[in-house]
Amino acid sequence: MKKVWQISWLLLFFCTFALQGQTDSLSIVQADSILIDKTYNSNILPIVKKEKLTVKDESVSEREDNVISVTSDKFFAPSSIFKPNPHKAVIYSAIFPGLGQVYNRNYWKLPILYGGFIGLTYAITWNNGYYQMYFNAYKSIIDNDPSTTDWHNVVPYGQDPNNIDQNWFANLLKDRKDYFRYYRDFSIIGAVALYGLAIIDAYVDAQLFDFDMSPDLSMRITPTTVSQSKSSFLTDSYGIQLSFNF
Repeated sequence: MKKVWQISWLLLFFCTFALQGQTDSLSIVQADSILIDKTYNSNILPIVKKEKLTVKDESVSEREDNVISVTSDKFFAPSSIFKPNPHKAVIYSAIFPGLGQVYNRNYWKLPILYGGFIGLTYAITWNNGYYQMYFNAYKSIIDNDPSTTDWHNVVPYGQDPNNIDQNWFANLLKDRKDYFRYYRDFSIIGAVALYGLAIIDAYVDAQLFDFDMSPDLSMRITPTTVSQSKSSFLTDSYGIQLSFNF
């Protein structure tokens, strides 16, 4: 009976020790899990926040880039986003002279352009009027028809048409006719050239609308060495190099 009690106490002791060890191991595991959980949270949360901040920053930069890159080539677009299209500038200028400059918003060129057209139009009209007058007079004097007396209208003041040498006067009328025809045609060519120049100007202005012209104009002086080739008997020489930035 005594041995039975001893064996029972031994079993109870081992069971208690086993349970205590299991409880300690469980508390250690729980403590480790809490430590790992805290460590995981402390390491992960900043990364997540950093990723969120990074994504947020990128979205802002993309939004800023979109705002900067947004442009419009419409005729009545706001000046802050307006960028002309060279092809549209050419079409507008070809439809009506000066419309391309209005599209590019270079209004200061309109007085120059229209002043040139007005002057050339006046030159064409004036020269053509005298050309028609001398042309009709020349036809009337060479047709040998006494009833056509248009050339009498261009006879110098105070002279009698009957006392004028008609052959000499016919040559004079021919020269006057050719003179005014030459300057009339020259004025027409000038007007066409001005029309083409307006188209080219509208295209170039639209193409170089956002061209950055830096005001930096400087000169830099640096020493330099001029190396000679191996086949040359000359030695290396030294000099000064000038570089211009504009």
